Amino acid sequence: MARVVVDVMPKEEILDPQGQAIAGALGRLGYAGVSGVRQGKRFELEVDGSVSDADLAKIAEDLLANTVIEDWNVTRVQQS
Repeated sequence: MARVVVDVMPKEEILDPQGQAIAGALGRLGYAGVSGVRQGKRFELEVDGSVSDADLAKIAEDLLANTVIEDWNVTRVQQS
């Protein structure tokens, strides 16, 4: 089995009110130096060797991300 990570983030041109709220809260809590936050999603999939990169891309596009407003990235993680 291999682990695959799919990171889904709002596209740069899309407003991110949750990220803005976190950035505002950090300032109110006294954490200086953070000028912006973008909030996304992370999915971890356990897959066997039969799942191709093309299949993973299709899974990300069809189910995990709303491609109208979100970008996604698939990474196969080396397991020790």
